[in-house]
Amino acid sequence: MMKLMMKRVFILVALIVLSGVSLAKSAPPDFTDVADKAAPAVVNISAVKMATPGKQLSEDSPLHEFFERFFGGVPKPRKQKSLGSGMIWSSDGYIVTNNHVVSQAEKIKVNIQGREDPYDAEVVGQDPATDLALLKIDAENLPTLALKGSDAIDIGEWVVAIGNPFGLKYTVTAGILSAKGRVIGAGPYDDFLQTDASINPGNSGGPLLNTKAEVVGINTAIVAAGQGIGFAVPSSLVREVVTQLKKYQRVKRGWLGITLQDVDEQMAQAMGMDKATGALVASVQPESPADQAGITSGSVILKLNGEDIADSRELTRKIGNLAPNEKVNMTLRDQGQTRQVRVTLGDRGQEMEEQRTQKSMKDEEDMALGIGLKPLSMREAQSLGLQSDQGLLVVKVHPEGLAAENGLKRGDVILKANGAGVDSIEEFKQALRAAKKESGVLMLHVNRQGQKNFLTVPLKQ
Repeated sequence: MMKLMMKRVFILVALIVLSGVSLAKSAPPDFTDVADKAAPAVVNISAVKMATPGKQLSEDSPLHEFFERFFGGVPKPRKQKSLGSGMIWSSDGYIVTNNHVVSQAEKIKVNIQGREDPYDAEVVGQDPATDLALLKIDAENLPTLALKGSDAIDIGEWVVAIGNPFGLKYTVTAGILSAKGRVIGAGPYDDFLQTDASINPGNSGGPLLNTKAEVVGINTAIVAAGQGIGFAVPSSLVREVVTQLKKYQRVKRGWLGITLQDVDEQMAQAMGMDKATGALVASVQPESPADQAGITSGSVILKLNGEDIADSRELTRKIGNLAPNEKVNMTLRDQGQTRQVRVTLGDRGQEMEEQRTQKSMKDEEDMALGIGLKPLSMREAQSLGLQSDQGLLVVKVHPEGLAAENGLKRGDVILKANGAGVDSIEEFKQALRAAKKESGVLMLHVNRQGQKNFLTVPLKQ
């Protein structure tokens, strides 16, 4: 009898011990250590920007007249402050934050825990595509945090967000990692971590950490309509972007020069494909890397360097992760046939800058003549029935502009301006400036569908 009672007591004690162990395992973790380790490396960022409410109003705008009549003029620029967070990237004063926190800022201040006076900060580089920016302050021996590869964290794990919401210092919130690889429409390289840890205005740029105080992401966005839904740039992407910003002041990404769309079930059926996969080439920019490699509109890109491509976003992301001038192998499906091409990638950043420069040039010519121009490519020349790619293609003609008034049409190719050959926008601008100073008339030698003639455009003041 005594043995039976002892046995029952032993079983009861064992159950109590096991129950305590089980409860200890299921209890939420204590984030005190995470906060203590991370807080010194989290900074508060204050940026001063100039808000210009009347910047977009032209003198012809009815609103411009409204402000002039009733308020004595268009509202003047005013200073606007924005608050955000950041993370010390290296002990010698490099700091990571969101691009939107410091974009167009005239003055940036960085507050570090334990120091009364803020540091003046300079922008080293910005990457709007991933909403990341790198700052530099004049400081040494600063505390830093370790980066953990975002691939190593699993959905459901605890995460901690630290930042300065509403200007409050070092607020700590906790939650779980809800999802990975989220696309929220922020840009072509969306690959966000989703968390239910509270991320409020001012948290932007602060770190998202695991329970070991290792950084797994940089907090960057919230869903206004969704309570408790926040997004962070994964640490693996942060490392790549910041390394390039520090070295080049910008991010160098591979570029194909194509526009893409996903392949749906009906498209796959029409093209004789077993399933809807790959990235469909909607258009190819003339003289781009894709064009030079023989990729054409209607091709479906199935593989990149031997790896399957699920959709257009995956291809865009993978190409963006490669370096300019890198050679890649692609598997395409064209008119029911599979073929291989080798492409030498271009530089997306350089191409975007050239497009912005060309746009500003076109805008300037729009104001002067009411036209938009671009250098003529050989493919465009052939489509227009021309033998060479010399000259500038007229891509836009404003119906009320000087050029249209004097007979210039969209599709015309300008070979010469006032007797000088024009193969670039800059050459045309030089001829235009010279004509304004000298005769006041611009004489254009134009090729229109193989027929050459001269047009004169009086340059009215």
